[in-house]
Amino acid sequence: MTPHAVEREVDVVVIGAGAAGENVADRVVQGGLTAVLVEAELVGGECSYWACMPSKALLRPGTALHGAQSVPGASEAVTRTLDAAAVLQRRDSFTSHWQDDSQVEWVDGAGIELLRGTGRITGPRTVEVAGLDGNPYQLTARHAVVLANGSTPITPPVEGLSGIRYWGTREATSAKEVPERLAVLGGGVAGTELAQAFARLGSAVMLIARRGLLGNFPEEAAKLVEAGLRADGVELRLNTTTRSVRQDDDAAFTLTFGDGDTRSVDRLLVATGRRPALEGLGLESVGLAARDGKPMTLSTDSTGLVSGAAGTDDGPWLYAIGDAAGKAFLTHQGKYEARATGAAIAARAKGELQGAPEAWSRYAQTADEHAIPNVVFTDPEVANVGRSVEQARKDGYSVSSVELPISVAGSSLHAENYEGWAQLVIDEDRRVLLGATFAGPDVAELLHAATVAVVGEVPLDRLWHAVPSYPTISEVWLRLLEKYGL
Repeated sequence: MTPHAVEREVDVVVIGAGAAGENVADRVVQGGLTAVLVEAELVGGECSYWACMPSKALLRPGTALHGAQSVPGASEAVTRTLDAAAVLQRRDSFTSHWQDDSQVEWVDGAGIELLRGTGRITGPRTVEVAGLDGNPYQLTARHAVVLANGSTPITPPVEGLSGIRYWGTREATSAKEVPERLAVLGGGVAGTELAQAFARLGSAVMLIARRGLLGNFPEEAAKLVEAGLRADGVELRLNTTTRSVRQDDDAAFTLTFGDGDTRSVDRLLVATGRRPALEGLGLESVGLAARDGKPMTLSTDSTGLVSGAAGTDDGPWLYAIGDAAGKAFLTHQGKYEARATGAAIAARAKGELQGAPEAWSRYAQTADEHAIPNVVFTDPEVANVGRSVEQARKDGYSVSSVELPISVAGSSLHAENYEGWAQLVIDEDRRVLLGATFAGPDVAELLHAATVAVVGEVPLDRLWHAVPSYPTISEVWLRLLEKYGL
């Protein structure tokens, strides 16, 4: 410890003031405890400034324009191109121009203390903070330390990449201009969303993926997104290896692919996934370290309690939520985990919770195991929740599935030549839903009904009585159940 460190004792120390950190701190304060949020960057985290909000602000104008162009009568009344400057200006408003004043105001109003600096665990319940004010602090947590410090980008093993200044998702979502030629490495959610956003803003976009597009989603859904990207002029190089990249004297980037072909672009965006940001947190001081040269990961229980941390014999104290926990790299799921973890910490502090909580209680992150909802905000969208057929079989369920094109009166009214696809994954033993996927224009709003059905384990015989309003796209629910035999 630095000799002149300011020593403090609080109930809960939260490292990371993103969406998950804010929510867990709020929950413990509501539970009667004191909390300190430690944050070295902007309060509000990745989602508010570089991920969810700015990326969707870049995507939405293109989706709105395409929607109008898909309806006769409206298509004749709209222009054919986006105003890129106006889109970027609107994006800036959603990030509060990368100022966190309103978030800081909320933290203060919630009764949470904010300490700006970099936190590092130095022992059980002890966090050392290098304050941005130049002062060192040593915080001792009476009840818990919570890791909510997010994730970091994964850099692919491409020759030459480490020596050049390429875009990550942060640089792309905060871009001040639209590049003439853009290459995107990565065919996952971030890569596909940003490829389409910039294509619609006027870039000539090439997307390169080592495998197919959106490999974690059903093939039928991914193919609809693939067709949407091609329709927007995105050049797709799927199942393609990028061998090397160099930055030329004129600042352009030249990529060499596995087949020897080369291409030059003005900007290179690398969006090849993320991993928990656990380096530099001092976890080795409490017996947690990476093994076999692999990046560190943590094992947590249903309350977010980290397994194997020194000092746990004296009571639970180290928790991880959100991206840091590595379960689901999704803001909404991190906030859900935060609420459960915060409630569990407060209950344990009061002696109201001993050991593991019951599944589906307010202290348990049970949905992480059964019902994680996810939306790809491309056009068309992909929205899914719960288990895929393959995951369900792997988990030992007796499973069947039913699939249909989305072709109902509501979809025909929604847009000319509407193309969509839907799937239900069914547990045959209990006759309840294990998962659902929808793909097509504006299907994201169908997802919460599926999430409720999966979480509530609604029997299919009862679900059949949930009559969809006519004429809406939700009528596809009735068609799926009818095809199943109800």
